[in-house]
Amino acid sequence: MDTPASVSTSFLSQPTKTRFYLTIFAATIGNALEWFDILIYGFFATTIAKTFFPASSSSLSLLVTLGTFGISYLVRPIGALALGSYADRHGRKASMLVSITMMMIGTLTIAVMPGYAAIGVAAPIAVLAARLLQGFSAGGEFGSTTAFLVEQAPHRSGFMASFQFASQGLSYLLAAGFGAVLTSTLDTASMESWGWRVPFFFGILIGPVGLYLRRQLKDEHSLDKSPVSHTPVRTVLAHQKLRMLLSIGVLAASTGTSYVILYIPTYAVKQLHMPSSFGFTATVLTGAILMLVPPFVGVLSDRVGRIRLMAASGVIFTLSIYPVFDALIRHPTLGALMAMMAWVGLLKGVYFGALPALMSDAFPKETRATGMAVSYNIGVTVFGGFAPLIVDSLIQLTGNKLSPAFYLAFLGVVSLAALWKCKTVLRLR
Repeated sequence: MDTPASVSTSFLSQPTKTRFYLTIFAATIGNALEWFDILIYGFFATTIAKTFFPASSSSLSLLVTLGTFGISYLVRPIGALALGSYADRHGRKASMLVSITMMMIGTLTIAVMPGYAAIGVAAPIAVLAARLLQGFSAGGEFGSTTAFLVEQAPHRSGFMASFQFASQGLSYLLAAGFGAVLTSTLDTASMESWGWRVPFFFGILIGPVGLYLRRQLKDEHSLDKSPVSHTPVRTVLAHQKLRMLLSIGVLAASTGTSYVILYIPTYAVKQLHMPSSFGFTATVLTGAILMLVPPFVGVLSDRVGRIRLMAASGVIFTLSIYPVFDALIRHPTLGALMAMMAWVGLLKGVYFGALPALMSDAFPKETRATGMAVSYNIGVTVFGGFAPLIVDSLIQLTGNKLSPAFYLAFLGVVSLAALWKCKTVLRLR
C-alpha cells in the first residue's frame, strides 16, 4: 500500500502500514466522537425528554427534545466559518485539536447534569448549552479532517476521505450496541435513572485518546509554503458560491438518511409498536455496513470516478425507499426491519463512500477546509439536523407512517440534480 513518506512525527517508530492507519484513526476519531454523541442523544431521546424536558404529554416532551437536538445545528455553520477558516489559515491539526476539546466539554456536561426534578429549569438550559457547544465544534470537524486526510495522499483521495464516513459507521455500531444492550438488560426505572448516561461517559473516555493522538500528527498543510488566502471565508462566499450550493445539494440525501436512521429506534417503538431493542439491533447491522463499505467504494471511486457510483446508488435509493418502508409497515417484524436497514445502509454506504472526496474535489486547497465545512454544515442543518423533528411532526400531523419515505425520496431527487450539475458545470468526475 502506498503511504505518505511522513505522516506523523511521533508515529515514526511504528511500521509504515501501522503508522498509516494510526494517522487515519487519529484524524477520524473526532468525527466518530461527534457522531457517537449525536446518535446516543437521538437514540435515547425519549428518556432524555423525561429527564430534562418534562411536559404535559410524552409526545410534546419528545418534540421539545428533538427540537433542542435540531437547534444545536443552527450554530454549526457558525462553527464551520470560524474553525474552517482557522484550519485554512493555521493548519488542519490546530483546528482539529480545538474541535475535539470542545466536543469533550459538551459530552461531559450532558453526562453529569442532574435532571429537571433535581435542579429545575437550569437542567434543560445546561443541556441546550452543551448541545450548542457540540454543534459549534462539530461545525469545523468535517472540513478540517477531510482536508487533512485528502492531503496525506492526494493520489488516493477517495480512499483516504472515505474513512471520514466509515468512522460514522463505527459510531452507529457502538451507539446502537449500547442501546441494544441497555434496553434489553435494564428496566425502565434504571434506564431513566442512570442507564442512558453510560454511553455518554464512554464518549468522555474516547475524547482524551483522540486528543493525544491528534497532538502527534504532522500537518502537511501547515508546512506548505504556497500562498494561503487570509480571507478564506470571503473567498468561498464571494467566488465559490456555486461550488458550495452544489456541495450542499449533493449532501442532502446522505445527511437526511443519516438522521432518519437515528430516528428509527424511536419510530419502531412509537409507530410500529416494536420492542425498543429491535430498533437498536437493526441499527447495529446498519452501522457495520456503513463502517465496512465506504473504504472499498473510496478505492473504486479513485479509479472510475465519484459521480458514477453516487448517481447509481442515488437512483436506486430514490426509487426503492417507498417500497421498503411500505413493506416494513405491512410486516413490522425484526426480520423486516433488519432487511430494510441493511438495504438502506448498503445504498448509503456506496453513496457516501465517495461523497467526501467529491466535496474535496469541488474546492481548491487554499479554501478547501472552509468550503467543505460551510457546505457540509449548512447541508446538515437544513436537511439533517431537523429531520427527526420534521418526520415525527409529519407523522403526527398526517397520521401517515410513510412520511420518512416521502422525505427521503424528496432529498434523493435534490441530490441527483446536484450531482448532474457537478458533472456538467463543475466538470467533476
